[in-house]
Amino acid sequence: MAGNAESGGVQSVARAFALLEALRTLGGEAGVSELSAEVDLPAPTIHRLLQTLSGGGYVVQLPSRRYSLGPGLIRLGDGATRRLSLWAMPVLAGLCQGSQETANMAILDGDMASYVAQVPSPHQMRMFTEVGRRVFPHAAGVGKAILSQLPDERVLEIVRRTGMPGYTPTTITSEAALLADLQAIRRRGYAIDEGEQEVGVRCYALPVAGLAMPAAISVSGPEARVTLASAPRMVQLLREAGAQLRAAVPGV
Repeated sequence: MAGNAESGGVQSVARAFALLEALRTLGGEAGVSELSAEVDLPAPTIHRLLQTLSGGGYVVQLPSRRYSLGPGLIRLGDGATRRLSLWAMPVLAGLCQGSQETANMAILDGDMASYVAQVPSPHQMRMFTEVGRRVFPHAAGVGKAILSQLPDERVLEIVRRTGMPGYTPTTITSEAALLADLQAIRRRGYAIDEGEQEVGVRCYALPVAGLAMPAAISVSGPEARVTLASAPRMVQLLREAGAQLRAAVPGV
């Protein structure tokens, strides 16, 4: 009996998380019939799980009777992000010291890339991005490194929701060009931002797999210092930092 109860409890937890993931996949809002098709559970089971999740504020029922992700998840996400930032900072400090350029870490936050940690370059002329800033993933080195970890179908879902605004003449603004660039990133193992977010800035970014969410680390600076010739050294530093970060995060 105890074993059966424990098994049922674990199954309910797994199903609740599957519902939350399904809501995220469906754009953050969905009806019971959509969720049932996504997670292959009967409607009464979904209703019961949603009521439990609503009690904690993890989902909310809208006036339309549809459900959306709730503010309770923000509390959990903020706490997890702060912990991730603490684990990342020593790694980014070493990356900055080795490259002498600004070192960043970003994660996928909804449909955007969100910077969660940064160590600025010691140079007077340096790149600075406020921690917490969210950017369109198609137009940033860390964003493209994050997208490279996702299936093309999910990438297209994201950029069709966000759009693909152009910030500079080199920003990728077409789906076909983005998918081709992501394929190149997967092949060589790192992303390059050739002034796609800001003119005159070059960034090398490395996907960091194995964390709870798609993530990336990067070094960025003026293209006069972060040159194409510096790529092998910068990428090697990023790979070393990526390995250190995975070792630093518990459970990875």
